Amino acid sequence: MAEARNELVNLPHENSKYQAHSTKRILMPPTQRVETHSTTILSVRHRGQVALGGDGQVTYGTAILKADTRKIRWILDKKMLVGFAGSTADAFSLLERFEAKAKNFPGNLPRAATELARDWRNDRILRKLEAMMIVVDAEHSLLVTGQGDVVQPTDGILGIGSGGNYAIAAARGLIRHSTMSAAEIVRESLKIASEIDIYTNENIVVEEFECAT
Repeated sequence: MAEARNELVNLPHENSKYQAHSTKRILMPPTQRVETHSTTILSVRHRGQVALGGDGQVTYGTAILKADTRKIRWILDKKMLVGFAGSTADAFSLLERFEAKAKNFPGNLPRAATELARDWRNDRILRKLEAMMIVVDAEHSLLVTGQGDVVQPTDGILGIGSGGNYAIAAARGLIRHSTMSAAEIVRESLKIASEIDIYTNENIVVEEFECAT
């Protein structure tokens, strides 16, 4: 919620013949902040495959700013996939920092994610970045947040963004009651989320590779 701003303004003192000035505090109207809503990202590990997908919509205030933003990225010679939700500029900044951490700790995704989460929470500038990330490799699926959390799901399903919970619910149902592949589950779950969440569209991108579990 926007906060009111206090400003000091010099006003003439009503009884002063020398035109002395007194300082009065005036309550200024609150500054309005336009919210940027961005997306649904879903990851599923199923039957020896891990898939990560996301929609393409970015909403600014009450308008759709862009419908085909790509929020899934390969890094480290296609050994890892990263998906992000939140402010696009903030997410790219975090992506660059995470890739640097991953290079510092090759083959150790949990350590790289933990180091990024620690910096994200403790650094004054990084703390202001508004985004969440899902990072997957052949062995791990991790959710990284700005509160310093690194979460690994017990069922191999992770979802973030405005429609994340809808997509997770759909994916769990499809895993239990269908024979679909991981990529098919991600795509169909994101489509279901787009039918419920107004900040998610059907312009879906899904990437998939073999996993160890």
